[in-house]
Amino acid sequence: MNDFHRIRRLPPYVFEQVNKIKAKARAAGADIIDLGMGNPDLPAPKHVIEKLIETAGKPRTDRYSASKGIGGLRRAQAGYYERRFGVKLNPDTQVIATLGSKEGFANMAQAICGPGDVVLVPNPSYPIHAFGFLMAGGVIRSVPAEPTPAMFPALERAVMHSVPKPIALVVCYPSNPTAYVADLDFYRDLVAFAKKHELILLSDLAYAEVYFDDAKPPPSVLQVPGAMDVTVEFTSLSKTFSMAGWRMGFAVGNERLLAALARVKSYLDYGAYTPIQVAATAALNGPEDCIHEMRAMYRQRRDVMVESFGKAGWEIPPPDASMFAWVKIPEKFRALGSLEFSKLLVEKADVAVAPGIGFGEHGDDYVRLALVENEQRIRQAARSLKKFFDTADATLHNVIDIKKAV
Repeated sequence: MNDFHRIRRLPPYVFEQVNKIKAKARAAGADIIDLGMGNPDLPAPKHVIEKLIETAGKPRTDRYSASKGIGGLRRAQAGYYERRFGVKLNPDTQVIATLGSKEGFANMAQAICGPGDVVLVPNPSYPIHAFGFLMAGGVIRSVPAEPTPAMFPALERAVMHSVPKPIALVVCYPSNPTAYVADLDFYRDLVAFAKKHELILLSDLAYAEVYFDDAKPPPSVLQVPGAMDVTVEFTSLSKTFSMAGWRMGFAVGNERLLAALARVKSYLDYGAYTPIQVAATAALNGPEDCIHEMRAMYRQRRDVMVESFGKAGWEIPPPDASMFAWVKIPEKFRALGSLEFSKLLVEKADVAVAPGIGFGEHGDDYVRLALVENEQRIRQAARSLKKFFDTADATLHNVIDIKKAV
């Protein structure tokens, strides 16, 4: 296995180490409360499932579909962008349906990146943002993740000191894992920066609809005049409609870049199963009550987590958006690093979290908590954590001694 060039370029998938411990604990009968993977536990909307069932088995729906998405689905995505962001898209040339935003991102990397090309990627960031380019032969240069004016001097330095000159810049707001949210002023500066340095801008907007301040819905970078010249943006139905397993997402934006993505995809897939595309069209064109309910559910879970974990002695900064809290490891455990701390929580508190190191080395003082368990289970996790924290000193000395010995 180690002889394969692309596999050699990929670091070990640290989440797998936590998953193994979690699986072992469950096999031994432990009731693990899983706040690790961002895997929505809410059902997909009823009208979307009904449309899937109605379409499946109809004549010709079992045939190969369209790689870039059926026309009705692309029109529905263009309609969503116009309603939500006031952005007009040509469904024939500026919208491509993807097998989730992750696949779209990885294939865009294949389309635009050659061996040795430099790409600017936030650190910490969702793994595919870096690994998609690593698999395509690219080189990653880390830049800050927080969308503030302080980001731009760091970006300037990254461009200045990269040889060859970077080809692309990745952003993701609302962010996975940090839950940062960007505003339009930041995006205006970002588009100006990308144009000045002739960078392709790749925006991951998978959490566009998971936000908790109704007065401030997260914007799209494509709302900035001229952004279309340099930008491709990725969205997904996974979180908005709790359709993660359906693998339905979109790439929208610059025609030339999307033509390159369409070319790559045409060699690799025939698009999603047609009934899934029809059902996804119904989701985008249908009533939005389910989106409001999803938001309310995650907001309530967030508030319960902030309150109950706080009482247990672990302060949770309340995220403004996304289905994640990005939380500093308690001081007394920080020396362990996020991977060892995450393993400890599974073993001693029956709680699984995502280690921050999995999102980049700058995440190692943090863990990511996903709001994918109900309120009762979140409170149960808080009680287990409190019990663990109250008796942790002895455990901690043992673990640190073992680490030193190793």
